[in-house]
Amino acid sequence: MSDPKPPEGFTRAPFSPGFLDYGGPYYLKPVPDAPQIVGLRIMAHHINYRDAAHGGVLSTFADVALSHAVYDAERPRLAPSTVTLSVNYLAGAKLGDWLEARVRIDRMGGSTAYTSGQITREGEAIATMTGVFAIRRS
Repeated sequence: MSDPKPPEGFTRAPFSPGFLDYGGPYYLKPVPDAPQIVGLRIMAHHINYRDAAHGGVLSTFADVALSHAVYDAERPRLAPSTVTLSVNYLAGAKLGDWLEARVRIDRMGGSTAYTSGQITREGEAIATMTGVFAIRRS
């Protein structure tokens, strides 16, 4: 499956090359007064032997979405490092599914950020997530 067009309002995320190239491609959609929505189309390289998105793909997606919200929360941008990540799997995702991650920053301290959110498919929650991030300000 090639990289099909994302839903309206999403643009390809300008994440730097490296590991994220394997888990994506990821997409971003601005939302007023909230962290951007992060999108992901499930493609052939995300699928496990059960013809579903591998749990590690969803876990990586959760980490990407939560950490991006922290990164983008202030100017100059923050440098988050994952301290803890928890993902609760509620349902699976299949080839071609469009997933969206919506995130809340629950608390932003001097050196730590606390986040939570969910991953949805067509409005249905398929995972919930929480993360704690160490942050560096420049």
